[in-house]
Amino acid sequence: MESVHKHKPANRRFIFVFISGLALILVTSYISLTNGIFDIGIGDVVRTLLRIRPEPDHDLVIFEFRLPRIVIALLVGAGLGLAGAVIQSITRNGLADPGILGINSGAGAAMVIFLFFYQGQIRSDGWLPILAMPLFGLLGGLIAAILIYAFSWKNGRLEPQRLLLTGIAVGSGLSAVSLYLTLKMNPGDFEMAAVWNMGSIYNANWKYIVSMLPWLVLLIPLIASRPYILDLFQLDEDSQISVGVASEKEKAVLLLGSIGIVSACVSVSGGIGFIGLMAPHIARRLVGHAHRHMLPICGVVGALLVMISDYIGKTVFTPSELPVGVVIAIIGVPYFIFLLYRAKGRSNS
Repeated sequence: MESVHKHKPANRRFIFVFISGLALILVTSYISLTNGIFDIGIGDVVRTLLRIRPEPDHDLVIFEFRLPRIVIALLVGAGLGLAGAVIQSITRNGLADPGILGINSGAGAAMVIFLFFYQGQIRSDGWLPILAMPLFGLLGGLIAAILIYAFSWKNGRLEPQRLLLTGIAVGSGLSAVSLYLTLKMNPGDFEMAAVWNMGSIYNANWKYIVSMLPWLVLLIPLIASRPYILDLFQLDEDSQISVGVASEKEKAVLLLGSIGIVSACVSVSGGIGFIGLMAPHIARRLVGHAHRHMLPICGVVGALLVMISDYIGKTVFTPSELPVGVVIAIIGVPYFIFLLYRAKGRSNS
């Protein structure tokens, strides 16, 4: 009976935070839909969405430019936030995220190779190359993960600290490969690849959404079904085995699921970093460490971070546009330094 009463405040807090986060997402979506170089009133937005005497200009702005961008920002932010929570749990390191671990770089290197050879086909708006983009990203992410996994394996176990350090080294090498290939492109392709590498969703469209959505629909439930396992990863290896957890198998499943999500996100948004780092920390402060509460909040927080950052990037510097990855980095780098400083303070104490 006491444990039931103990969980009630946590459940109420989670529900409040979750509903508040969804409300903020709706508010951010409203602001993004109605504001920009071409302002649209809320009445016109509602009439356009409900198809009540829609005007061609409003149709073009809402359905071709703003709405796909909002949807991709939401999906990418939620995906990266969830993947970051899983990776921090597996490594038991609060400074880990897909970018720092090298998964972003692996997926990014594969995407640069894809852009290098198939750029013309993407610009011709064909479906096949766009649908193939997440597959290339997944292949690159898997290659990076295999390299990281191989170098991090010691004495029959995956060591979290070696995993993090190896990820940084492999990620740096793959980033160098991406830079080399980018410099070999013609000027037009180079500009697109450079903007994409910084993390941008300015060219969002419905085809990109269709290409990434199946991966998220398959893999997010895979992760969401394992909150208990993720909680147990906070214990040491022997304790995990003593309670009957197939530790290495679960790590592989969750890591592969995270790689698939990150690869799908990177394939349409480029190298957006720090979301997987910040979202889990913010979620823990809001609802605690239990993953059944933390995972949904990670998705909500990640979506909000990308949506707000994208809106800032496209409006503050009008008529120029700042890639969303740069805006997030401006926030994320100081936050990363703060986490390092706090971790150092804890170790000294």
